Amino acid sequence: MAIKEDIERGNDTVLESAAVSLLQEENDMADKEDGYTDQTSSKASLWMVYFSTFVAVCGSFEFGSCAGYSSPTQTAIRTDLSLSLAEYSVFGSILTFGAMIGAITSGPIADFIGRKGAMRTATGFCVGGWLAIYFAKGALLLDVGRLATGYGMGVFSYVVPVFIAEIAPKNLRGALTTINQLMICTGVSVAFIIGTVLTWRALALTGLIPCAVLLFGLFFIPESPRWLAKIGREKEFEAALQDLRGKDTNISKEADEIRDYIETLERLPKAKMMDLFQRRYLNSVIIGVGLMVFQQFGGINGICFYVSNIFETAGFSAAVGTIIYAILQVVITGLNTTVIDKAGRKPLLLVSSTGLVLGCILSGDHNLALDAVPILAVTGILIYISAFSAGMGAVPWVIMSEIFPINIKGAAGSLATLVNWFGAWAVSYTFNFLMSWSAYGTFILYAAINAGAILFVVTLVPETKGKTLEQIQAAINA
Repeated sequence: MAIKEDIERGNDTVLESAAVSLLQEENDMADKEDGYTDQTSSKASLWMVYFSTFVAVCGSFEFGSCAGYSSPTQTAIRTDLSLSLAEYSVFGSILTFGAMIGAITSGPIADFIGRKGAMRTATGFCVGGWLAIYFAKGALLLDVGRLATGYGMGVFSYVVPVFIAEIAPKNLRGALTTINQLMICTGVSVAFIIGTVLTWRALALTGLIPCAVLLFGLFFIPESPRWLAKIGREKEFEAALQDLRGKDTNISKEADEIRDYIETLERLPKAKMMDLFQRRYLNSVIIGVGLMVFQQFGGINGICFYVSNIFETAGFSAAVGTIIYAILQVVITGLNTTVIDKAGRKPLLLVSSTGLVLGCILSGDHNLALDAVPILAVTGILIYISAFSAGMGAVPWVIMSEIFPINIKGAAGSLATLVNWFGAWAVSYTFNFLMSWSAYGTFILYAAINAGAILFVVTLVPETKGKTLEQIQAAINA
């Protein structure tokens, strides 16, 4: 026991000394980085970062295509395959279970075969899933295909933001990682819109397009330099970092910082799931998992299910209302990418959470609102989705990709992603029960949870804007 305690104290000392060292270097690095900051801000030298991000977010678009598929196809699939409402409900909800499995396995897969290998794996499941749906003659093959695409979604939801965060320079990391959420919203919106004019089998085939682009593009982009350094592939690490920063860029400063931090972490035992709850990792785990809890339990999936009904009840066309809803998501998430590295993560989360509280309150007593001022209830829903898209939709994924040390990133990322998908299922499943109990009470409950998110962000979430991943992790886990 004494030996074990000494080892644990020694491990903590290693991390603490690394943290102090990195934090002391932070101010110096801001003032002098041998031209590193100026060079990495050059668009000409960063074309590979942008191209790699484009390839990776094809996985995000595929995520959105999978999520948006069931909404415009319900009537056609039920008619063609003679499915009962219960059978179609299984088809719609089994996607989430596949995503949970993908979330559990995404971290270990990304750690074992790399970030590119994980994206290839996810793409393979999506391709198989879409083909199964296309050729389905009954409920069984339809459900198998939906489960497979859900698994791919679960892997993509973890590995895409992690890959982007690990390849991007610190001054662009927030904006590039936010593109992940933008492309998810775009994929959902495109699936909904073209699903109104294509057959359900043809719509399934369109899901293969982002898969093809992603698989082809992966041949031309480098692997994550941080993952290569972690597994000891030194030459490939330097080559990948040089490709990403430009051939004329001096990468020595950044490369040394990555090496030093990984060497420090490699002195520690290999992290298992239970190790995440040790003192040295607990802060980052609480922040990462906590943000996922507030993102999902604030009611986003319940609102999504409710939106068509509230538009219809208020005298709006459900189709037009849902398209407005989708466009708002895309536009505001797109604007978010332009300000996240200027305004910072915390301000966006605080503004977003405040807007969510307001949206829930306006939508809360919907019966009174619809009888008195119908537009008030619709306004509440639109404020809610606008506020969610402004911060709580994308920023938790950005922060999740930044705060976990690389030696626990697989296990911690899997845990955070699993919690996210469990929350998505739990809110979707309980929403109708809560609404039958009290519509007012349901929205006030969501408002209270979003108010709790404000307190959580103020007290626990750090600002990560403008810092390297190593500086962020050292500060949180000091």
